[in-house]
Amino acid sequence: MSSSSEQETSDDAKGRSGLEDVGRRTREAALQLSALPTSARNEAIEAIAAALEEAAPDILAANLADREAAEADGISSSLYSRLKLDETKLRGEIAGVRDVGRLPDPVGARQIHRELDEGLVLERLAVPVGVLGVIFEARPDAVIQISSLAVKSGNAVILKGGREAVRSCQAIVAAVRHGLEGTAVSPEAVQLLTTREETVELLKLDRWVDLIIPRGSNSFVRFVQDNTRIPVLGHADGICHLYVDAAADITTAVSITVDSKVQYPAACNAIETLLVHRDAAGAFLPAAGVALQGAGVTLRAAEDARAILVAAGLEGIEPATIEDWSTEYSDLILAVHVVESLEAAIAHINTYGSRHTDAIVTEDQAAADAFLARVDAAGVFHNCSTRFSDGFRYGFGAEVGISTQKLPPRGPVGLEGLVTYKYVVRGSGQIVATYSGDDARGFTHRDL
Repeated sequence: MSSSSEQETSDDAKGRSGLEDVGRRTREAALQLSALPTSARNEAIEAIAAALEEAAPDILAANLADREAAEADGISSSLYSRLKLDETKLRGEIAGVRDVGRLPDPVGARQIHRELDEGLVLERLAVPVGVLGVIFEARPDAVIQISSLAVKSGNAVILKGGREAVRSCQAIVAAVRHGLEGTAVSPEAVQLLTTREETVELLKLDRWVDLIIPRGSNSFVRFVQDNTRIPVLGHADGICHLYVDAAADITTAVSITVDSKVQYPAACNAIETLLVHRDAAGAFLPAAGVALQGAGVTLRAAEDARAILVAAGLEGIEPATIEDWSTEYSDLILAVHVVESLEAAIAHINTYGSRHTDAIVTEDQAAADAFLARVDAAGVFHNCSTRFSDGFRYGFGAEVGISTQKLPPRGPVGLEGLVTYKYVVRGSGQIVATYSGDDARGFTHRDL
């Protein structure tokens, strides 16, 4: 009789074998997809949109079941907000699929066209990355966005959603694969994993998967980054700031503050810290405090800011600690701090921020220019809400995620972030020996 440890080893091997097969089939589909013309990929995008429309009742019913189960498990309000997919949101996501279909095709774009010598020509061409492994918590709408972006950019994708969204993800992927059945794109180009164990095994598929894109909490993204040899694109934290300068228009500043925090507090581009110049604090903070508390926001203020808010008659202002400057709440909580200068605001952001999105409100163009130049973030905004940091709002059609790494792609990652490039050289019998030695032939290096 086999021991329990032997049985566990056997089960693990079977799991790895099954996922290896998924990886192999996805890779084959990716190679087929990468060779298809733009027209074939666009037809597949429209087929996905039509299939999602047809399956809408099933998708909405599945999402309702997910939400009911999640509520019974005591899901947090921020995660519940990400999980929810109602009729309006689904309709918008389907429209986004069609928007992706209308975007210019990034595949095959010629980035370099250069004659090395007569009859010897170099090209650098944009090509798909290959197989994407996308892991996310809740967010069933991410399945729709990522599937459409992957197909449009010639990539296959293995999706792994959170357990709280498993029914929604299954219904969406079933519709997507059904739509692809009548197209030149193999349904094997879109795969779905459903268990936590498969997440760990996916991170080991460096033979088949070219890029991992995690979307979720900072602890979750850190786990992914620490447990794979596959390149990871994403961000661990969304600690975004709004700085209200001495020269800010108070009405504008209050409006932008409320939108940046309240419009969707669970989003990674919602602000977590509000910085206020001391010369604007007396007029701005009472007005902003009333508006924010009226929207249900809990304020955690440093001593100077708290004194102003309390003196203005606001109650329930919690004292801030140094930990608040490094916290992503993803909820209706906002840390508030009064700073002495623009330089102090920039230093605070570059110390505690996560290089995601930071904004300034000011009528002083020189102050704005200094902020935009010196804040180290993927997105730096002037006189507008940080919530504009989004692939759809940037005109990318959708996004697979937001990257805070310094190397590209950076910020919201759409189609252009899902292609890499290859060098193609066409010759007519040339050999390197001709270009070496005392009588070496020279290169022309002429751009065509």
